[in-house]
Amino acid sequence: MPDKSGAIIEKWRVKLEDSGVRVIVGEHNSPSPRGVGYSKNQAVAQSSGSYLCFLDSDDVMMPQRVRLQHEASIQHPSSIVGCQVRRDPPDSTERYTRWINQLTPEQLLTQVFTSNGPTVIMPTWFCSRAWFSHVGPFDEGGRGVPEDLLFFYEHLRKGGGVIRVDQSLLLYRYHPQAATHSVLEATIWTHRVRFLEERALPHWAAFTIWNAGKQGRRLYRSLTAANRRKVVAFCDVDENKIRKGFYCHEESQERPKPRIPILHFRAARPPFIICVKLDLTGGAFEDNLRSLHLQEGQDFLHFS
Repeated sequence: MPDKSGAIIEKWRVKLEDSGVRVIVGEHNSPSPRGVGYSKNQAVAQSSGSYLCFLDSDDVMMPQRVRLQHEASIQHPSSIVGCQVRRDPPDSTERYTRWINQLTPEQLLTQVFTSNGPTVIMPTWFCSRAWFSHVGPFDEGGRGVPEDLLFFYEHLRKGGGVIRVDQSLLLYRYHPQAATHSVLEATIWTHRVRFLEERALPHWAAFTIWNAGKQGRRLYRSLTAANRRKVVAFCDVDENKIRKGFYCHEESQERPKPRIPILHFRAARPPFIICVKLDLTGGAFEDNLRSLHLQEGQDFLHFS
């Protein structure tokens, strides 16, 4: 849906060009917007710097952002560099904001399969133009395409790193009309499952799905037949599910239909694909996971 960006740009164009500043107008000056990916590609194509610093029009970056991320990018030329953020309003998406800001350097790579999306969020991205050209461009499929997630996945496929400057360098505004809300959850799910199967599951001959409930069963059904055969068990803490003893995949064309055991998490064997959302159980799930003394990325991955 067109917004008022065109009018705002025209208002500022006069002021800026009178000062000798060249104004680059992309997507929002068009009567028929062609999508976020197209806009970003056009902005990159019309710019000339050796480094790219992304910023959403409704966000505010701190004065030191470019300097600090540029320094990090020089040290890590094949990385996307992000930063910590402050949310506006402060109480919006609290769990998500904690996740953005508190991931460890290792988790910036191990938690790329979660529903939260890229482990450094798009409005904080900073990278060299050369690396962007190597990975990109953004998908221009238009409304409903998760262009940032697809670019992030391609970045990882090509061996890119993920770095975060651990300072709050962006005021990240929340509003319900943001373009990200036009992307269907089912679309994100499909891309996530395929990326999990491509990047992680080939390294495991067998694995356990942690969560015998709705999300765990959904993941199992979404896997290819070859990867479903690698699932040796579900695990959970719910006594009712454990007492039932198994999950039967009724939609399977196999005969007999697969019956996957449901175990208590302490009786299950790693590696685990974890389909339990973090930061929702008052620490109970996290305590259970820590009690097993496992290594993230090797013994388990988060998919929730």
